Amino acid sequence: MTLAACSTLESDKIDYKSAGKSPSLEVPPDLTQLSRDTRYAVPGGAVSASSFQLGQASPSVPTAVSSLGDVRIERAGSQRWLVINRPADKLWEPVRDFWQENGFLLAMDQANLGIMETDWAENRAKLPQDFIRATLGKVLDSLYSTGERDKFRTRLERNASGGTDIFISHRGMIEVYSSTQKDSTVWQPRAADPELEAEFLRRLMVKLGVTQEQSKALVAAGAGQSSSRAAVVNGQPVVQIDDGFDRAWRRVGLSLDRTGFTVEDRDRNQGIYFVRYVEPSAVKSEPGFLGKLFSPSKTEVAPLKYRIVLVSQGESTTVSVLDASGKPDNSANAQRIVKVITDDLK
Repeated sequence: MTLAACSTLESDKIDYKSAGKSPSLEVPPDLTQLSRDTRYAVPGGAVSASSFQLGQASPSVPTAVSSLGDVRIERAGSQRWLVINRPADKLWEPVRDFWQENGFLLAMDQANLGIMETDWAENRAKLPQDFIRATLGKVLDSLYSTGERDKFRTRLERNASGGTDIFISHRGMIEVYSSTQKDSTVWQPRAADPELEAEFLRRLMVKLGVTQEQSKALVAAGAGQSSSRAAVVNGQPVVQIDDGFDRAWRRVGLSLDRTGFTVEDRDRNQGIYFVRYVEPSAVKSEPGFLGKLFSPSKTEVAPLKYRIVLVSQGESTTVSVLDASGKPDNSANAQRIVKVITDDLK
C-alpha cells in the first residue's frame, strides 16, 4: 500500500465505505465534541486553478512548495497541507461534498470552527479479490472485513496573508486478537498514514479544479526534510523546530490533529494551543467494533488539560508544555507529549 515518501497511493487502492449511520467509534485519546466558538470561522471566496506553475521553496527553508494558480501544497517531513490564497467560506461546501463522494459520513461538521471529521470507514479495496469473494461477495459483502478502520479530520484555518490553510489528518484502528485462543478481538489504534493524507489532499485538489496529472506532480514534488528534535531547557522538556513561527504553528497544529489530541481552543497571537490529553496508562483496549458502536463505554477516562506553547526567534521555534494554569510542566505526561509531537514531526 505504501509507496516511496515522495509518492502517493494508487487511486484503485482506495475505496471507502462508511461503517454506517450509527454513533461514531470514539477511541482514546479523548475526542469529545468541541464547543462552538466563532473566532475561527473562515470567510471565503472561490478557488481557481487556471494556470500550471511548479515552484519550490528557497533553499534556506526545509519545506518543498509547489503551486498551481491559487492552490499551493507545502511539505515538511511527512506532513503536507494545502494553502489557498483566498478566503474559504465557499470552500466549506465543496470540502464536505468531497468526503461524502469518497464514501464517508461526517461525525463532526462545524464551519464556525473550521473543522470537519469523518466517521470510521473501511477501505474495501484492501479486501482480497479471490474467486470465493468474487462469487459470494456480491451477495454477502458484509461478511468480509479488512480488520481496519480509518477516519480523517479536515481543518480550515485562516493564515497570516488572508488565505486559507487546509490540513487533512488521518487516524487508524486495527482489530487484533485479545486472547491466545483467538476467540475474541479488540480494536487498537494504529499509526497515522502520511501517504493516505497525501492522497486525499491530492484528490481534494482535483475537486477544486486541478487536473489528475497536475495534482500528482504537485504532491510528488520536492523531498521534505525533518527539522525537529526533543531537548531539555531549564529542566523542562521541549521540542525545537528549525522553522519560523508561521510554519511551526502549522506543523504543530497538524501534529496535534494527527496524534489524537483534542484542541479545545487556540490563540495564534500568543502561540498557544489549549488541548485535552488522555494518559495512555489510563486507556483500556476497546471492545469489538460493532459492540462499541451499539454499546456505550463503561469506563470514562478523565482527560487532562494542557497548553502547548510556541515561542519563536527568527527561524527557530521552541514548543513547550504548560499545565492547565499556565505553569511549566516537567511531569512524565509532559515528557510523553513532547516525544509524541517530536516523533510525528520527523
